[in-house]
Amino acid sequence: VQLQAFGGGLVQAGGSLRLSCAASGRTFGTYTTGWFRQAPGKEREFVAGLLRNGGSVFYADSAKGRFTVSRDNAKNTVYLQMNSLKPEDTAVYYCAAGTNLIYSTVTMSPLYPHWGQGTQVTVSS
Repeated sequence: VQLQAFGGGLVQAGGSLRLSCAASGRTFGTYTTGWFRQAPGKEREFVAGLLRNGGSVFYADSAKGRFTVSRDNAKNTVYLQMNSLKPEDTAVYYCAAGTNLIYSTVTMSPLYPHWGQGTQVTVSS
């Protein structure tokens, strides 16, 4: 499966953005999908995950209550709705997909074999 992430941009603190991750090839719903981000000088970190086949959703503590991940099977696209953005949310955001992930491993980026190219999110104070 090939992934393309888009929707990033510059937004003021408190604003919102919706990132999209479009998949080509195999039906996206058969993959577990993860959103990760990497800020300059920092390690890549898990943001949110959606288990395949209509499974559970997981969020990093930093995303809980502000971010929502969802999937549109008809469009073969996964979304990350980000509200109440903070300057510390500034990072390159990546979507990733894999099939061999369960609730206990959804946060582990090395287990995702498929990655999108990343989209920059910048939140100004």
